[in-house]
Amino acid sequence: MLYSALKFVHVMAVILWVGGMLFAHCFLRPAVAQLEPPVRLRLMASVLGPFLNAVLAAIVLILLSGAAMIGQEAAQAAQTGGAFFMPRSWTAMAAGGLVMMAIYAYIRFVLYPRLNAAVAASDWPAGGQAMGGVRRWVGVNLLLGIVIVAIVFLG
Repeated sequence: MLYSALKFVHVMAVILWVGGMLFAHCFLRPAVAQLEPPVRLRLMASVLGPFLNAVLAAIVLILLSGAAMIGQEAAQAAQTGGAFFMPRSWTAMAAGGLVMMAIYAYIRFVLYPRLNAAVAASDWPAGGQAMGGVRRWVGVNLLLGIVIVAIVFLG
């Protein structure tokens, strides 16, 4: 029962993160592209702040639930006298997740503050550059997230 609850939390946090990136990258971004730079950049900065905070909470849940599930599997193997070998798909998921977290950290702690500073200063060219970086790295992270999900479910 505990394992199922942990898996539920893990998957829901991944859905929030990857689904949010999909929505922002494929639906929100093209829709706001029609707006003038001051309006577009203010809107995106306003939307990204709460989303990035939610993703930070999701990352904590993903790390905790993932570690707990691996720990449960390892403990069960030890109790039965066997050895625990993490499946390749889990190893790929963990490694890919760590790469995604590093990219998230770059977006959250480098690019997003640049965007906020540019918006506060009404420096629209700098804001556009920062937003371009966010767009690019969210695209990379979205692709990684989709590949990881595919590896886990198909591998």
